[in-house]
Amino acid sequence: MSHPNRRDFLKTTAVAGAAVTFGEFSLRAAQAAEVPGASSGAIPPAPSWIDKPMRWAQLTLVEDDPGKFDLNFWLDYFARTKSDAVCLSGGGCVAYYPTTIPFHHRSAWLGDRDVLGELIAGCRKLGMVIVARTDPHATYDDAEAAHPEWIHVNADGQRRRHWASPEMWVTCGLGPYNFEFMTEVKREIATRYRPDGIFINRWDGSGQCHCEHCKKNFRAASGFELPRSNNPQDPARRAYILWRQERLFALWRTWDDAVRAINPDSCVIPNGGGGATSSLDMKRIGELAPTLMADHQARRGVMPPWGNGKRGKEFRATLGNKPIVGIFSVGLEEPYRWKDSVQHPAEIRLWAIDGIANGLRPWFTKFAGSVNDPRWLKPVEELYRWCAANEKYLRNERPLARVAIVYSQQSMWFHAADGARAKMDDAADGWYHALIEARVPFEMVHDRLLDAEHLAAFKTLILPNIVALSDAQCAQLRAFVARGGGLVATSETSLWDEWGVKRKDFGLAALFGVSFTGKIEGPMRNAYVGLEHDVARPHPLLLGLEDAPRIIHGVSRVEVKATEKFPAPPLTHIPSYPDLPMEKVFTPTPRTDIPQVFLREIAGAGGATGRVAYFPWDIDRTFWEVLSPDHGKLLANAVAWATNEPAPVTVAGVGVLDVTLWRQKYSFTVHLVNLTNPMMMKGPIRETIPVGEQRVRVRLPANVQAKAVRLLVADSAPVFRMNGEWLDVTVPSVAEHEVVAVDLV
Repeated sequence: MSHPNRRDFLKTTAVAGAAVTFGEFSLRAAQAAEVPGASSGAIPPAPSWIDKPMRWAQLTLVEDDPGKFDLNFWLDYFARTKSDAVCLSGGGCVAYYPTTIPFHHRSAWLGDRDVLGELIAGCRKLGMVIVARTDPHATYDDAEAAHPEWIHVNADGQRRRHWASPEMWVTCGLGPYNFEFMTEVKREIATRYRPDGIFINRWDGSGQCHCEHCKKNFRAASGFELPRSNNPQDPARRAYILWRQERLFALWRTWDDAVRAINPDSCVIPNGGGGATSSLDMKRIGELAPTLMADHQARRGVMPPWGNGKRGKEFRATLGNKPIVGIFSVGLEEPYRWKDSVQHPAEIRLWAIDGIANGLRPWFTKFAGSVNDPRWLKPVEELYRWCAANEKYLRNERPLARVAIVYSQQSMWFHAADGARAKMDDAADGWYHALIEARVPFEMVHDRLLDAEHLAAFKTLILPNIVALSDAQCAQLRAFVARGGGLVATSETSLWDEWGVKRKDFGLAALFGVSFTGKIEGPMRNAYVGLEHDVARPHPLLLGLEDAPRIIHGVSRVEVKATEKFPAPPLTHIPSYPDLPMEKVFTPTPRTDIPQVFLREIAGAGGATGRVAYFPWDIDRTFWEVLSPDHGKLLANAVAWATNEPAPVTVAGVGVLDVTLWRQKYSFTVHLVNLTNPMMMKGPIRETIPVGEQRVRVRLPANVQAKAVRLLVADSAPVFRMNGEWLDVTVPSVAEHEVVAVDLV
């Protein structure tokens, strides 16, 4: 395929990105890639089995397992856990079957065995869906000597040894090793064993490769040499970000086509650990993938247990009702890579449970066929058996949340301001945690799926410092508000276009009712926000803060001027003043009339009234950093004000609970995940600390009646009462998890 204008197009796009849309650039980059599958046609149908599995198991073999692991132990464990799908090590770095492909390294302990074949035969007798795992990211000396073009090359021109196993070489993810050699590996596995699918681990390369194939292919597509800068405003870097994606999407289609040609009722499933931080476009992934595995295995560093559920929401934003699977490890996931470790049972359960409550189908992964520490076996078995017993209540059809947080990959890719990625991550996490504490069910929305169809379920959207938005995206958000939607935005939202090019004013200036003056103040020290109370008419934004005259400010403030008329603001700016010496800790300006929130009601079509709240400061990011409860209350109150309708579910009681609300075919479920623990922000949790009585109120549609209510964890039938469309029930206590299941007539 020849595209004589591709260089001019890509170069023009890279320099003046605003000239074309993101989608137009992606299409032309795909055409310019000149690889099999680049001009992708119709998306192939999902395999017939795709929605069947609800409980996944993974056995990741190590090379010496064929000589020592107990096959029957694992088959028995799969049966005891009622696992209905399994991922088994096949090939790539190590082949666990008698491969005939040159340079496909057989396990040195394989001998005459066919371990993959033995495992597949045993799992088939159990009626399991079977996916074979391949890992293409490393190879051996014989392959490097015969095919140096397969190997990743560093920026200094040296072929790269593996960082953890120096006897191996790192492969290039975008060249012939993957496109040719690994395609043959998949064909061989698909032909011999006809698995239901092939799962691809570490398939997208190990950083930017400078091999001759990458140089040649990128130059041919873009006219640029490979970038040496990480700055996305470098034209070569901007072009590379999308060119790399197109190579990988073409690779995915190449592998998928090869496997489906052998077994049409199968597919290739590339590992998808990303979500908001993925270097691959989640919108495209959502279109291509019949199912996807969220590879977010456990906590590391400071991370609350809701991190697992967050990944599920990010994936669901683009995959919709397709089955999404959450991979969880039984070991620690800290940077030191203790792969044979075992977490405390309470930590294993809570991480997995929060994923389940947020729509993930669980997938436990065990590294190595030997069991050096058996403490994980019982908690996983108990959890899986509970999931099997309550499967009909876990086959969710849709979430019933009315609030959604927008996430933006293009902001992550193309916004080059110092520390911008961290600020956007922290702003999103601040909102996430504030809504958890407020017990507000919510979803997440991808910023390139802001059309009316994808937003129809939601009343309010949250934009946590979504810096990069196109003109078209801004128009979609204006249309959402015009239909009666609520919008809450913070900080520098829409100050850049979709390519990371700074605007003179907000793209959403007409919605916010303010204009950017050109100055961003920060980092601020010892600054405050005045709370302007009206005793006669208390402002809903200040609910719960009635006794507070002022609260701490954020760290960064966007200076703006109003372009619309606003009522007296409930929040005003108190400028920074000295924090040392102590004798100087007083302000000469105890009060100003500078608003720190702008609240608007906007009349739309058909009598609809939308509401917009804009905070011109980093309230969400600061909340995540310092967790001031005052900021948390303001965020929750802003959402309640913007939404302006009764919540679909309320839960009253003590503790921190992740509350989710789901509809199944014949039921509603309310999940209550108990996060109340001194180790909530830093794992592993040592013990489960139950919380007491929770009063749950669920709003049922007018044409729906409740037949019965069950507490699925307590395995009891509580008394409930109907008050019009509202169902009230009391949960006596919650240890790790409780599910209020409402059976419908």
